[in-house]
Amino acid sequence: MQIQKSSPSSHGGLLCSLTRRMSAAVHDRRGVAAIEFGIMIPLLSLMVVSVTDIGLALYRKMQVENAAQAGAQYAIVRGFDETGVTSAVTAATNSTAISASPKPYQFCGCPTSSGVSTVSCGAVCASGAQAGTYAMVSAQGTYYTLINYQIVAASYTYSAQSTARLQ
Repeated sequence: MQIQKSSPSSHGGLLCSLTRRMSAAVHDRRGVAAIEFGIMIPLLSLMVVSVTDIGLALYRKMQVENAAQAGAQYAIVRGFDETGVTSAVTAATNSTAISASPKPYQFCGCPTSSGVSTVSCGAVCASGAQAGTYAMVSAQGTYYTLINYQIVAASYTYSAQSTARLQ
């Protein structure tokens, strides 16, 4: 086995070669876009999931509102039947998270500028008309976020009411 002694000039050549390679690596721009994309992909993924989450929450809210309206429409068409109205609310959507809560009820009332005021049946309203029969239908649904964001609630409960005059 032969041992070579290194001369001072070979150390200078090795250092010069290493310096040139480092300089070339620093100035090389190939692959920079891939590295930037790798850094940005978690942020972009979070944005996509967050926008999807907001869209699903708004969709759940619309489902709750439509379910309350479906219950009121059932009462208008078929008359007030608590079981039937409740079934119409829950059948209005394929979501099991929506319920008729609180229970639908029937009441007598007079229309006002701010809504319907409850009066006894057979009473005469301020306009001189006979009090009407109304149905109040409520729907409630809960939406759970896709991921836990730590800065917003993990679930949202939506409620909607729909009042319809039956007579």
